[in-house]
Amino acid sequence: FKGFTTITNSGAEVTDLHRNVGRAIIWSIAICVVVYLLVAFAVGSSLPLDRIVAAKDYALAEAAEPALGKTGFYLTVALALVATASGLIASVFAVSRMLAMLTDMKMIPHSHFGMPGTIKDHTLVYTVVIAGFLTVFFDLSRIASLGAFFYLVMDIIIHFGVFRHLREEIGAKGWVLLTAMALDAVVLTAFAAMKWQSDPLIVVLGVIGMALVFLFMRVFLARNPVREGDHGSL
Repeated sequence: FKGFTTITNSGAEVTDLHRNVGRAIIWSIAICVVVYLLVAFAVGSSLPLDRIVAAKDYALAEAAEPALGKTGFYLTVALALVATASGLIASVFAVSRMLAMLTDMKMIPHSHFGMPGTIKDHTLVYTVVIAGFLTVFFDLSRIASLGAFFYLVMDIIIHFGVFRHLREEIGAKGWVLLTAMALDAVVLTAFAAMKWQSDPLIVVLGVIGMALVFLFMRVFLARNPVREGDHGSL
């Protein structure tokens, strides 16, 4: 379901964004729901539950093997690699674009470290390096868990900021924002409780990471207050 965040991170480059961003988000979520339901049906029809549990990340490839043999298994793995690579590339470019925008707004610090090119080029390199660092030190499930913690907290903060400061300006409905915050809080609480039982270290790391981010941003913005119209060149 991460595709819709790629859309929002690249919203400034979407044609007629006020109309098309919302439509693109709805379509991306709808497509994901249909695809996931079809995949779940296909796997559930081909494999018993014990083999699905044993296969873990390769359940779809295992499900293809009875019908297509080893060729189906390796073909499914190859398609999964292509899909993963394309998703990673799209996410990396979208996130680096968003970081470049925040840098241009003077909301995060920036150093080129002697690299040539624009800020967008630099943030692309930083994004890849940080992703590589996380991949080396954490497995995929822990990376996903950390991402979920940070994303849910970020989502609550953004909704709160809109509710408190921009609701009247953009015509947002208060009950929608409050409902979104409540649902995020329920999911975050349930997810944290589940992870605390199975992997408490990742919960601790998530809390420490968020605390460090909040502290760093508070110090940085206190020393470098954002001024309206203070924009540079990407």
